[in-house]
Amino acid sequence: MLGKILLTLDAVGMIAGTLKADYFSCTHIFNPRWPPHAKFHGAQTITIAVMLGVATLYYTWWPSLFPHGATPQRVEDALGRAVIAGTLYWVAGLVATLFPGVDGVDPEFGPSGWPQMPFFTLFASLGVLGWAYETWV
Repeated sequence: MLGKILLTLDAVGMIAGTLKADYFSCTHIFNPRWPPHAKFHGAQTITIAVMLGVATLYYTWWPSLFPHGATPQRVEDALGRAVIAGTLYWVAGLVATLFPGVDGVDPEFGPSGWPQMPFFTLFASLGVLGWAYETWV
């Protein structure tokens, strides 16, 4: 059960965190300095994060909600899908730091840097630890 809770925290962090940081803030979608194409990619990122978060919740909990046919192999497969869905967004955010010319903060909102990195690392770790706990313990 602890593993499922960790995967759930990963998913909720992805959904709520993305909405808070990328949608309900003046730094992304509602930033008047962003051109329309940048806003398109921001909206795309928000949508992907929400969809991956929902997929993580689904694959984490479906065996408990629909126990018919939930064999040990199918449960393990579902948890494997949950950890993939639950970590893709976070890993992509970490890898994005390697691209040329990118920064974690626009100049008008503070100094250059990556304030997202601890959160991305934390939530990716929660997903992996949750999967490992449910699969190996």
